[in-house]
Amino acid sequence: MSMMQYQRRPNILFIMSDDHAAQAISAYGSKINKTPNIDRLAREGVKAENCFCTNSICTPSRASILTGQYSHKNGVKTLNDKLAPESRSVAKYLQGNQYQTAMIGKWHLGTEPQGFDFWRILPGQGAYYDPVFLEQGGKKQYQGYCTDLITDFTLDWLKGADRERPFFLMCHHKAPHRAWDPGPKYRDFLKDVLVAEPRSLHEAVRHGVKMRVGEDMTERDLKQKPPAGLSGKGLREWAYQVYIKDYLRCVQSVDDSVGRILDYLDQSGQRDNTLVVYTSDQGFFLGEHGLYDKRLMYEEALRMPFLARYPQEIPAGSVNRDLLLNVDFAHTFLDFAGLGRDQYMDGESFRTNLQGRTVDNWRKSMYYRYWMHDDPDHHVPGHYGVRTAEHKLICFPMNGVKWELYDLKQDPEELRNVYGEPRYADVVKRLGKELIRLQHKYGDEPAHF
Repeated sequence: MSMMQYQRRPNILFIMSDDHAAQAISAYGSKINKTPNIDRLAREGVKAENCFCTNSICTPSRASILTGQYSHKNGVKTLNDKLAPESRSVAKYLQGNQYQTAMIGKWHLGTEPQGFDFWRILPGQGAYYDPVFLEQGGKKQYQGYCTDLITDFTLDWLKGADRERPFFLMCHHKAPHRAWDPGPKYRDFLKDVLVAEPRSLHEAVRHGVKMRVGEDMTERDLKQKPPAGLSGKGLREWAYQVYIKDYLRCVQSVDDSVGRILDYLDQSGQRDNTLVVYTSDQGFFLGEHGLYDKRLMYEEALRMPFLARYPQEIPAGSVNRDLLLNVDFAHTFLDFAGLGRDQYMDGESFRTNLQGRTVDNWRKSMYYRYWMHDDPDHHVPGHYGVRTAEHKLICFPMNGVKWELYDLKQDPEELRNVYGEPRYADVVKRLGKELIRLQHKYGDEPAHF
C-alpha cells in the first residue's frame, strides 16, 4: 500500500466516558442538562438512537468493544474477569496495519493494554483527584482533576503523532462514574437549581436490587449524612438532588474535554480526515425506576449514546435508528481502515448505516446477557433477553423463571410488564423463538441460577 493510500485512511478518535447516560446529553433530548460540545458531533455528524450494550457493566462492555465479541466468547463476563493479553482486538489489527495506536484513561480490563504503541491508564477504577496513572515503565501520580488530565494527555499525544500515518486513539474518561466527584470548575454548578425528577423516581424496587436512590447510597456517594429523620419518599427526593447534581457536574467536565479535542482537530487541519466517536461503556439509571447504576436490561442502562463525525462520508445532522451494538464497534473501525472482518467477531460493520443507508438484512433484534448474578453490593439477578424495535422480552431464570415483556411503542418507560396478557401471546411466542435463535447464533447456553 502506498503512502498516499495510507494517508486516505481516516484517523479514528474514540472518546468513551463511563456511565454517561444518553438521557444526560442534550442532543438526545435531556431535560436536565446541556452538553454543547458533545452536541456538536450530532450537529456535524450522526446521532445513533438505538445503540445498545450487550452486557451493561464496565469491564465486559470494554472487552466487547475491543474484541467485537460477546462476553461468553471473550471470557470477560463480570467485573472480576480479565481480558487475556493474547485476545484478538481491533487495536492489534490496526497497529499491525500501519496505524499509530494509543490508549489513555480508564482501561479497567485487569491486564496491561496490548496493541497500543503508547498507553497511560488508570489503575482499576482510578481516582478523580490527583490520580495515579500506569504507563510503560511504571506508575506516576499527577496533580489535578482526572478528566482534565486525560484530556491533556490526549492532546499531548495528538500533537506528537506522526502526521504521515493514521492514528487510532482511545480516550477513556473515568467520569461520570460513581462516586461522582465534580471538578473544581463545576463544584457549585446547579447549586440553587431544582433538577427535574424522572416520572418513575418513586417506583417500588424491582427484583430486590440494591441500587435505590437514597436507601442504598453511601455517605461517600452523597458526601454527607442524610438529614436526621428523613426516610421513604423524602429521602429519595433529597438524595436524587444531591446525586444528580454531582453526576451532571462530572458530565460538564467531560463535555468541556470533548470541546477541547474537537477544537484541536479543527485547528490542526485534521477535522476532515478523522472519524470522531463519542460514546459511553453503557447507559445508567438517573433515578428512573427509583434506581442508580446500570446492569438491568431496561432502556436507561441498555442504551449507549453514540455520536460520530466524519465529514467525508457521514451526513451532518443525520439520525440513525438501526439496532447497533457495542460488539459492532471493532468491525466498524476495521471497515473504516479498509480492513476485512475478523472471523471470530460477533459484530457487524455499521459504516454504511452511518452514511444513511441501512445494510441489507441488518439485524431486527438484539441479544443481551448480564452474568454477574446477585453480587453482594447490588443484588442484581443474572438475566438475558431480546429486544426488537417494538418489544423487549427479558428472562430472569432464578427460583423458577420470571418473564417480563414491554411494549416499547406504547410504554417506552417500561412501567408495565405485559407478559401474560392474552393480547401479547403471539409476541411472546415470536420473541421466545427469536431469543433461542440468537442464543444458538452466538453460541450461548444460558444456565438457570
